[in-house]
Amino acid sequence: MRRTLAFLLSLSCLAAHAAENPLIWGENNKWADFEYAFDDTAKWQELQHQLPPWPKAENFIPITLGARSSNQFFVDYASVTAGDDGVVRYSMVVKSPAGAETISFEGMRCTSGERKLYAFGHSNGKGGGEWSRNRYAKWEPIQGRSLNDFRRELFYHYFCTVEGAVKLPDIQRNLKSGGFYRQD
Repeated sequence: MRRTLAFLLSLSCLAAHAAENPLIWGENNKWADFEYAFDDTAKWQELQHQLPPWPKAENFIPITLGARSSNQFFVDYASVTAGDDGVVRYSMVVKSPAGAETISFEGMRCTSGERKLYAFGHSNGKGGGEWSRNRYAKWEPIQGRSLNDFRRELFYHYFCTVEGAVKLPDIQRNLKSGGFYRQD
């Protein structure tokens, strides 16, 4: 009984202290403001960019997800850029086992863990095609829990480090060697 009473008394003292200092707990804390103070999105400016030439099969670099997916994933090596705005832009080709292709031009912002789908590709079936801009393009989080997402693989193994986007020569080397962890 004494232990219970002592415990309840210590909780009430702690609660009284928390009421005086809103940074300890409760809805009055200022942690949301604290985190926002370090958010650099207000200062960041995305650069204008052009759509790349249509991806060519001879420039495809396979991105392996292993047994996690039956699709094949390819980055168009010739389309990869690393902009001064910290965005890595690239064309991606996804081939299903049935032969269907999904072609996209995307960007990855390493400092915020986001990606943006700039354009969709429409193949003409003869090795060429055209781009259609995504009218609803917006920055969205990269899904870190989705193991079969090629974007997650590119983020963690090819394009990004904790300091942000890797420089273009390093990205190109990563693509040719199989990623950060498979260097030759």
